[in-house]
Amino acid sequence: MRWIASWTAAPMPALVPGSELTSVHGQTMREIARLTIGGTKLVLRLTNEFGETPVALEAVEVAMASEGGRVEPLTTRPVTFGGNRAAIIHSGTPLVSDPIEMSANPLSRLAVSYFCGGFMPLHTTHSYGGQSSFVSVPGNFTTAEQMIVQQATTSHHLLSAIYVQTSAKARAIICLGDSITDGDGSTINTDRRWPDILAERLQQSRGFEQVAVLNQGIGGNRVLFRGAGEKALQRFDRDVLSFHGATHVIVLCGINDIAYPDTALAGPNEAVSAADLVSALSQLVIRGRLAGMKVLLGTILPFEGALPSAPIGKYYSPEKDRTRQAVNHWIREASGADGVIDFDAMMRDPSHPNRLLPRYDSGDRVHPGDAGYRAMANAIDLALLR
Repeated sequence: MRWIASWTAAPMPALVPGSELTSVHGQTMREIARLTIGGTKLVLRLTNEFGETPVALEAVEVAMASEGGRVEPLTTRPVTFGGNRAAIIHSGTPLVSDPIEMSANPLSRLAVSYFCGGFMPLHTTHSYGGQSSFVSVPGNFTTAEQMIVQQATTSHHLLSAIYVQTSAKARAIICLGDSITDGDGSTINTDRRWPDILAERLQQSRGFEQVAVLNQGIGGNRVLFRGAGEKALQRFDRDVLSFHGATHVIVLCGINDIAYPDTALAGPNEAVSAADLVSALSQLVIRGRLAGMKVLLGTILPFEGALPSAPIGKYYSPEKDRTRQAVNHWIREASGADGVIDFDAMMRDPSHPNRLLPRYDSGDRVHPGDAGYRAMANAIDLALLR
């Protein structure tokens, strides 16, 4: 038997105040997460890695999730930390639970509930989770099958990983990327991001049933500069290399490095050339291989006409697209990666190759919708993941 992460959400600093939940006071929080592989026991990883003050928890419970923030009857289990029900997540650190006597099947959904009797700042988050989390009215509802919900959010806040105890042959594949990996544009609460669909494919494919898929995408993330969350070059050790039993990493990054400069999102001083991005991606390939992992690179999707209703400036330009195409050429022909997943080739419109195919577009011309994410997952040659 071994411990393998079965679900993850990459930690990041909370965004602009007012754009998401930044604190709770004497309330219960309940987060929902879908495992990719199952196991006979669980361990939770909570996080306060960007917090400036400790987070004091008085009770934590885990249960099988139902709908609308409810949990399945008689499935709730207490969570302890060093044998104690109460725990402190110190600033700048994660907190890992004791093993929990609870079995879970592949693709099952868990609900993790926390209660803090006082003020709890939420300086660490995962801004877009594609999944509703719930905040109660004041009170401890951690063991309640249904709590009185005061607020719902699509962010993750304390939960950053769930580990399962499972077969010694189990392993993990990590998906590192930005909002396209995080699933922006997919239907909320339906697990329709491309890593979700890949996990479902693996469960249905002989020889891959014990392979976890870990989504380490962060919406707005960049490779070379800090956007939303630490840049990929900086967070690679924590979000990829720290996961024991991971054999592959799929890297799909770079669109924000290319598109953000000269907009409200980044100044012209953060403009990157194709050579800059190639050099950075080369570093990720080298660092992954040094850790004994196979590194697969995904080509960058087209984005002409992207975000037409957002007054952010020159998000797309022919010059930016030439940079994207140069990086994609290097990925296909000269990267030396262990494999290439040509997302660009299968997602672009053949009659207008600088744009997403309309049936795959979520509507903003940069993020795929449910059909697009499914197509991305189905396009991955499983032979690359052996």
